[in-house]
Amino acid sequence: MTGRRLSLALAALLCSGAAVMPGIASAQQMCAADLNGNGDAADEGETAGCKLTASGGWMCPIGETPCATGPGGAQQCPLGSQYACVTPAAGGPASCSPNACIDTSANPIQTDPVVDDPGVEADGSVDADGHCLGSIEIFAGRAARCRPAGLLTTFQNCCKDRGKIIKDGMGGSISSISTKIAIAKGVFTGMKAAYAAFQVGATASQAAGAGANAIIVGLDPTSIAISLAINFMIEVLLQGCDSQDMEVGMLKGSGMCHEVGSYCSSKILGICLQKSVGHCCFNTKLGRIIQEQGRPQLQSFNAVGWGTPKQPYCRGLTPEEFQALDFSKMDLTEYYAEVEARAQSQIQIDMKDKIDAYQQTIRQ
Repeated sequence: MTGRRLSLALAALLCSGAAVMPGIASAQQMCAADLNGNGDAADEGETAGCKLTASGGWMCPIGETPCATGPGGAQQCPLGSQYACVTPAAGGPASCSPNACIDTSANPIQTDPVVDDPGVEADGSVDADGHCLGSIEIFAGRAARCRPAGLLTTFQNCCKDRGKIIKDGMGGSISSISTKIAIAKGVFTGMKAAYAAFQVGATASQAAGAGANAIIVGLDPTSIAISLAINFMIEVLLQGCDSQDMEVGMLKGSGMCHEVGSYCSSKILGICLQKSVGHCCFNTKLGRIIQEQGRPQLQSFNAVGWGTPKQPYCRGLTPEEFQALDFSKMDLTEYYAEVEARAQSQIQIDMKDKIDAYQQTIRQ
């Protein structure tokens, strides 16, 4: 199969409403079972397309057990007399299954809509003197979700930590506060561009390149490791992850997301087939740290906290709330360690540049 044909096939699997395993997606009848007792049927091997029987019915292959010949030659199911022994349409010995089949045309998979949180507008309206007419939010976030391994992600973990792709700035400058979630929005733009290109037939590398170009246009290129972003997008495009999975994976790996919790986002007849994990993602690691350690100090967050996994509460801090924070009670070790490491790395880069320049002068 050529690269383009492969990408088209994969794009078909990624399309909305069909992002499930090929055999299951095309099956009129499917079945699901919680084999490991964790409360869902989202793990690999816990869903399957049903098999047609010789009598025109259907049988679930999950837990399929050969029938035994009983007294008088009748076929008996070892799992219990309540389970019927049936013969496959393709022929072969009779078998039975403890799991029922579900008609997907009458009972389609129900999937929650993806959280669509645009975040706080970076630049709102101002009066003649330049004063903000709207509400000011400091370290505002954006609600988003990613999906762990499940039926709709072809059992790939789209919440996997992808490593640090976004280069975090100081996070406390006036510009970073005023732009709110500019990085998150820029990444989201890139993710959508990559996903759209992939769906219309671009190869994974071409789609990733389109996404990287969109990111470059929307952001300062020094704020993101473009080469890592391209590799990241190629990987997730081939795994059945959608644009928001990509966005969260990139920001989460860069330490900019707070995990709120998991919830069932796709089910059939009450059986959970796919879980999602809700997050609040910020434009800096410092923003995430201050939100995590600052909210418990503020009464205004006591009742709502971080919201619910399905609807994360990601608003920024008001100027009054920010001024009320006691930073002496915050542990910023995680952030200080990164700043120190980045400073050491920058020193090494500067030294290398100077040595290269000196050697170039000597050669001349």
